[in-house]
This record gives sequence, structure tokens and C-alpha cells, in this order.
Amino acid sequence: MNDELRQKVRDNAKYLRNVRPIDADEIAEYVESQPHPGVVRQILREEAASLGLVEREDRTFAPVEEGPITPTFRGVEAFPPEYGHRLEDLLVGKFGVDWQDGESGDELRAAIRKLKEDYYWNNPVEYGETAALGYAVYHLPDNYAVVQYVLDELGEEGLLDRDLRVLDVGAGVGGPALGVADYLPEDALVRYDAVEPSDPAAEVFDHMLEDAGRNFHAERHRELAEEFEVPEDREYDLLLFANVLNELDDPEAVVRRYLDALAEDGALLAIEPADRETAIGLREVERAIADEGDEVSVFSPTLRLWPGERPTDRGWSFDVKPDLEVPGFQRRLDEGERGPDAGSRGGAGGASDAEDHPAPGSGEFVNADVQFAYSILRPDGRRKLDFTADADRVAKMAEMDRHVTQRIDLAAVKLSHSLAEGDANPLFKIGDGSESEDHFAVLTRETSLNRDLKRADYGDLLSFEGVLALWNDDEEAYNLVVDEETIVDAVPV
Repeated sequence: MNDELRQKVRDNAKYLRNVRPIDADEIAEYVESQPHPGVVRQILREEAASLGLVEREDRTFAPVEEGPITPTFRGVEAFPPEYGHRLEDLLVGKFGVDWQDGESGDELRAAIRKLKEDYYWNNPVEYGETAALGYAVYHLPDNYAVVQYVLDELGEEGLLDRDLRVLDVGAGVGGPALGVADYLPEDALVRYDAVEPSDPAAEVFDHMLEDAGRNFHAERHRELAEEFEVPEDREYDLLLFANVLNELDDPEAVVRRYLDALAEDGALLAIEPADRETAIGLREVERAIADEGDEVSVFSPTLRLWPGERPTDRGWSFDVKPDLEVPGFQRRLDEGERGPDAGSRGGAGGASDAEDHPAPGSGEFVNADVQFAYSILRPDGRRKLDFTADADRVAKMAEMDRHVTQRIDLAAVKLSHSLAEGDANPLFKIGDGSESEDHFAVLTRETSLNRDLKRADYGDLLSFEGVLALWNDDEEAYNLVVDEETIVDAVPV
């Protein structure tokens, strides 16, 4: 396609966009060389993002509708089978139809074990071809689901426009990108810049995103997060850091270097696994960016309810959503036939083969959990819950020591599902943005007046009346005892 034809198609599209839907057949008639309509349609698809056009079901093009999307999200039950088939195409292409068995299956299982171990010990992670495919098998489904739950925090508040520009820093094998594509409506125009330096991971990304949607325009950049330069004339509605901060030497510095590219009414989404080290690391970055500077503030979930206060507790907080259906490719790898040398692959030294390598079908390579830590930051100061605590009405967690053994009133955000084990009393992490130690609400006796503690969702704001403040020496934390004398209400904000 020559540049002259492309420019003529663009000129006609610019004129027609304000008159009527743009039809490739019509434009083909206007161009002197009479190009085939299929050629014109392909040019329109390639230029749609720069022209602000979306392709409609009838294959005509029209300007993207202004205004926020109307969310239809109701949760994620399963990883879409069509994406599973695309991943298995890659596995078959590299290893053959029996990719899950024998030596190839052992290589994938060893790669997944190695990734788990590196993440656990916070070691540097390298993605060769097999490691990238192993990561995709194990993490594509949960990464796909998690980003949609986080996006919905903004979507429900009318803060996601139909014309959206996204920068995904550390895009990996494409799980978050697929989730973004499927969360947004088909008539949204999405310009998606993906930064991913690993060639093997980028190749998986490209394959998985080939059919992401007719109005989802992905451009991938094979550069390090520390080195990618955002064009000066470009700003983003969403900056996405999904499962990447824990892999960076200086995550705070990397996040800061991208803040200038964030639109004033945009949002920064940071997501990490729920395990202790990565979740706490996320909060450390959040606090450095939101509390020590004035570039952004916390939109959710760890709200600062007291002006001028900041939390300094350990910050381990994460959400839990319903498990996914187990994808077929994970089940096949988990149940795959082990090769004769499987016992020498992967695992931590010093343990027996039986301990390092559970039997086929044990669930070692099944990952259907949806548990994650996240932070949404905004430069415009907007918060999901517009609430400011009043010292005349409620106690401040920063001053909890003075209230020990007393019954007090409190306002706090629910920051966990129940952390209790077995038959123990339900236990929930709570915070008000001023705490220096962990605070847990312990439900010792449920009544109709305090049941909102259990019913409330992660991130909901709760008011407590008559909660008993105690210090727990064993846990070095405050326990706020909720019993028959306590009233707990979800605060409508």
C-alpha cells in the first residue's frame, strides 16, 4: 500500500466521519485509482486508532462515542476457551501434540517450579521460551481475571471512557491485556502500548492478542521498563503495572518516571500476587508515591480517612475472589505422564523426590485461585469513598494505644476476607490510613447489629460503635473485639 493511497483514504475518512458512517466501498469509489474495497478497509483498520474511529459490526467505521462506558462486568468464572486454544497452539508448535507428557511436560513443570521458587525468594526472573510458556500455562487465567476486578473499581464509578489509551509496563505474556480487552465494550476504542523486553514473553503476547477485538489496537515495545521513552505528545488514561513491580530493582523510581505521562483524570493501577513479600512491596511503593509526594493520591482500597496521616504498618492486604474453573491445559499438564528424569528437574535441594515432585494429578500445576493485592492511584485526588474522619466522633488508629481496654467508636476500611483458621472467630484486617501497627476486627459474637462486618466486601467502609480495643502481644497487633455490645454498619458514601 503506497503512502499516497493511504493519505487519500485518510482524507476521505476525515471528511465522512462528520457526515455518515464510513464505508470502504464508498471511499473506494472516491479514490481515482479505484482500489479494491478490501484494501481500503484494511487501511481504515490500520488508521482507525489515529483517526478516533471504531469498526462496527456491519464493517463500517464511525467516530468513537464520547463518555464513560456502562459496565456489564459480573465477575470471571473461567478463562475463555478460545484463549486456551491459542495457548495450546503455541505449546503444540514447540513440543508437539503430547506437549504435556514426557520430557516436554517435565521441562514445563520444572520451569513453573523454578518461577514459583524465584518469586517466593524474590530472585531475579528470566524468561526463556519454555519459562514464558510455563508462566502462561500457570498464570494467564488468574492474570486475565484479576485485572478485570481492579478495572471494575473505576468502571463502576463512571471513570473509564470509551476512548482509552493504556500503557502496560511489563506486559508479560498478555494476561492483563486480554482482561482489559474483554472487560471493555466492543465499541470502545483502546490504544494499548505494551512494554515487554523479553522476546519469548513478547512472542506469546503477540500470539495471544492477535484476535483481541476489532477496536483494540495493541502496540508492543521490546524495551526495559526503565528505558522506554513515552512520546512527548502522548498521555495515558491508564498506567498498568501488573505483576512487575516485584521484579524491578527500583520500582518506586520506575513508577515515578511514568507519572508525567498519566492524564490528570487518569489512574495508575498496580497489581501484585497476594503473598506476603509482593503484597507488602506493593504497599511500600504506594506509600512512597502517594504519601511522600503530591503527584497522586489513593483512590482505593487503602483509603486515608484522616487528613495529614499515613499508614506505617506492614501493609499486607489482599482481596480474594471466587476460584476460576480449572483450564483444561492446566489439568493436562498436572496429570501429564512424567519422564524417567523428572525427579532431577527443579525443586529445592535437600528434600526427597516425593516431596519435590508430587504425583500426577496432585494439583501442583493447577492455579485457579484469584487472590491479589492492588492499588489504584489518581493525580486528581478523587477517591472511591469520599469520607473524612472526625476526631469528635471516632477514634484514630494512630492513637489506639490510649484506648486499650476501652470501648470506642471507629471508622475503618475492611482490608481482608476472614483470616481465621478452622473454627476460630472470624478475623478481618481493617485500616483508616493512620495505623502504625496492624489492626484486626475479631467477631466473637455475631448479631443482627454487627453482621455487616462479615457481609461487607473488601474495600468497604465500616463504622463501629462500642468496639472493644485490646492489644495482642503474640501478634503485636491491635484486636478490635466485635461482640453483642458492638454495632457495625457499612457506610453508604
